[in-house]
Amino acid sequence: MSVVVGTAGHIDHGKTTLLRALTGIDADRLPEERRRGMTIDVGYAHLILPTGGTLDFVDVPGHDRLVGNMLVGAGEIDAALLVVAADDGPSPQTLEHLELLDALAIRDGLVAVTKADVAGEARAAEVADVVAALVSRTTLAGAAVHVVASTSGEGIDGLLAALAAMADRVAARLAGEASSSGGPRLAVDRSFQVHGRGIVVTGSLRGGRVATGDVLRLVPGDREVRVREVQARGARVEASDGGRTALLLAGVEPGDVARGVVLTADPGVVASSRVLVAIRPAAGLALPARARRAEPVVPADRERLRLHLGTAQAGALVVRGPREALDLPDGSTLAILRLDAPLAVAPGDRFALRRPSPGSTAGGGVVLDPLPPRGVSRRRLTPGRAAALAADPRSRAARLDVHGSLPGTAGPELAPDVAGALDATAVRLIAEHHAAHPESPGLPLPALRQELALAARRLVTLDRAAADSAARDGVARLIAAGSVARDGDVVRDPARTAGPPPQVLAAMDRLEAALAVPAPPPLADAARAVGCPPEGVRALEAANRIVRLEDDLAWAASTYRELSREALTLASRGPLSPAAFRDATGTSRKYVLVILEDLGRRGLLRRTDAGHVLGPRTLARLAERAAKQEGREA
Repeated sequence: MSVVVGTAGHIDHGKTTLLRALTGIDADRLPEERRRGMTIDVGYAHLILPTGGTLDFVDVPGHDRLVGNMLVGAGEIDAALLVVAADDGPSPQTLEHLELLDALAIRDGLVAVTKADVAGEARAAEVADVVAALVSRTTLAGAAVHVVASTSGEGIDGLLAALAAMADRVAARLAGEASSSGGPRLAVDRSFQVHGRGIVVTGSLRGGRVATGDVLRLVPGDREVRVREVQARGARVEASDGGRTALLLAGVEPGDVARGVVLTADPGVVASSRVLVAIRPAAGLALPARARRAEPVVPADRERLRLHLGTAQAGALVVRGPREALDLPDGSTLAILRLDAPLAVAPGDRFALRRPSPGSTAGGGVVLDPLPPRGVSRRRLTPGRAAALAADPRSRAARLDVHGSLPGTAGPELAPDVAGALDATAVRLIAEHHAAHPESPGLPLPALRQELALAARRLVTLDRAAADSAARDGVARLIAAGSVARDGDVVRDPARTAGPPPQVLAAMDRLEAALAVPAPPPLADAARAVGCPPEGVRALEAANRIVRLEDDLAWAASTYRELSREALTLASRGPLSPAAFRDATGTSRKYVLVILEDLGRRGLLRRTDAGHVLGPRTLARLAERAAKQEGREA
């Protein structure tokens, strides 16, 4: 596995010369850089180690006006090589580069004190002590200091051995990180067109393998591009597992893949202009090493800074409102960064913050959530939840706890406390319904789902469709667990007997008896008279104990069967008129017309000009009976 090492240090302190001595490669690739003898843009070199590993060096500019370019290179490194000239000693740009490495939380690195042959042994040792003291106040604390002379080769072998040991250590860490990553990711630092072939991008690949033919997402932009060819350190390869990598892309234009965009297969990388971060203040280094600036200060609320993340940068407004200004156990503090433009960002990304004028390091930190909570979910950002997310920004469980709900494959996934609150709400609503309507068999299911959807939107930020889905899932979960019982389209307390309560059952019996006459009273009047609630009427219908032919007209089922048999018997003797049926039943035209129409719809009778005769279904039944009788007699 390749390890990407970024140089850092003041201009003219010998970074490029040292790389040439280590690798034999001149990292200054631009003609102007070679003419002026200074690094202007990011340069690259590599070293194949005796152990078989590779060090990819990123050589950054040391001029104070080129800090933006320096951060392009430093934003995607795994370790650092800080270079300080023995004759000059630490200079202002040394301090700023060191503060930026600290802001990016670079913890693996070495220090090279160069030009030992020019400054002399005593001076080189003095500078080495000063630099070690400075480094001890940063994330690079403990980095070994090597005194070298690039032109004569003094100390180069020892530095190479230290680099090899560091590479082994960092490679082991990277392998662990790659195994838990969401997929490969390459932040573009260069993009150019090769005539007749297509667009080539370069960057430091991390998080996984990219091979020829792979399809990656372009972020921002969220479009797919195909990899036509992979190169590593100038040679074509079938695949790259990490380190400096070049990709030839298909289906893109030069402007689509400018510096700062990300090619990835990691679904956790998204385009965002509003991110939740943990910020650490700048290291506050000063010379001499014993002196200190004022105590480090966290960027203030509403302060405008420059965010450097990966190979991208954007203006950032710091928002540290009452909900976000939380202190974390490691000494960092929470904030929201509102960016001038969307950047490709993922949980766990490191970044640096600079003040534009005067140019200085404002701090750095890590991205906790690229799409932080909005709306009512912001209330969930408590110190405990923030600390859990900061401990593992890629943890879905920690992020779910902060948001309360996250999109899932089959609807929203709810945090345990939110799901528990909705369960308790459902049980409470059912209990309240039973108390207010003891005669009711249960709470109508649509009403319960509607109330739970409203409750969900009061707890967490959900759109209407997601809230409805959460309500449906919640009710289904309660039914499956046996916490509530469902009878058709109503839900009830499982401790209650299924069906209507005793007083409703008694009222149903009374209503059935009231309708057991050829000319029943209006259904609503009868129900009111016997005290039967609408739930009881519906239960009678569902149990087929009453036959309801119109909204306000129903018979007891046994009575209706008798009336139907009478009509069929009369029609079997000859065409049946409504008047004859009325006289036979002792009712009125109002009732017999409804019954005759129902029997006609069901095919039991058929209307003719002479009257109603037996219908096709009745005739079929009579024929079937006759056939069976003949079979028995035979």
